[in-house]
Amino acid sequence: MVLVAVKTLQHLGEEDAIDALITALQDESTAVQKIAIEALWEIANPIVVPALIPCLASPDAEIRSEARSALGELVASEHLQLLLDSLQQENFHLQSNILILLRKIHDAQCLPAIVKFFKSENPELREAAVTTLSYLNQVQRCPPVLKLMQDSDGSVRRATALTLGHLADEEAIALLTQALTTDPDWQVRRNAAKSIFIHAKPSIIFAVEKALRDEHWQVRKSAIQVLQKIPDTRLLSTLIQTLADEYSDVRKEAAIALGNLGNSDAISALQQALDDCDREVTIQAQRAIEKITLSNRLVR
Repeated sequence: MVLVAVKTLQHLGEEDAIDALITALQDESTAVQKIAIEALWEIANPIVVPALIPCLASPDAEIRSEARSALGELVASEHLQLLLDSLQQENFHLQSNILILLRKIHDAQCLPAIVKFFKSENPELREAAVTTLSYLNQVQRCPPVLKLMQDSDGSVRRATALTLGHLADEEAIALLTQALTTDPDWQVRRNAAKSIFIHAKPSIIFAVEKALRDEHWQVRKSAIQVLQKIPDTRLLSTLIQTLADEYSDVRKEAAIALGNLGNSDAISALQQALDDCDREVTIQAQRAIEKITLSNRLVR
């Protein structure tokens, strides 16, 4: 009977039904709870946010997921303190979901609460917290996050490597440069290259050169993209070699990098790349040749 009643309220979709639907969130039936969440989501009145937050701690994964999706559309800056207060409750599911929801608000006031989770015993909470940091506005430095580049959990280091790209911190760049060539997890190395791209500067050129020989093509590809941003003639021969990489994604990026370098010594290798089996590689090789040719004409 309760299920039928809640379904009826859902189809009505009127704000007059809010109180009854909030009560249904406490029903012992997860089916009833789920329909109540869906109905409150459809009504889309932010007044239901406080009632939905406890659903994030539900032992039922579907209830948690549905509640987080609904709250993702309903929470706003005025709910910040409510979310931060709820974050203090010792419940893994609640905390991880709230850390995700805080990404929508982007408020730097979240920083102290987020930093506390950098020391959590649960790697999933550390990862969620460091990812949320990257969403906060106007946060340029956060010394506590730097230690997470040495975290024992690979997923935490991967998230940290990406987050450091959003910070303007010289020490962060140094850690990313080190991770690019030494971290045992290839995804950390790849993410480090992605963040280095944002802060690309000549001082990191040789670390990037080493990454061009990484055993994983994803790392090589991201490293070449860094060189597209900071062309350096010292790496001309190395880039030419990558035109023969076994992966077409790498060859394509190499062609772009050589075009940006603008050195006529690369034209012969680029002409050979015009016969590449991958059309994208040939297109980029042709563009690179045209770019180098035009650049040399302008110099003359």
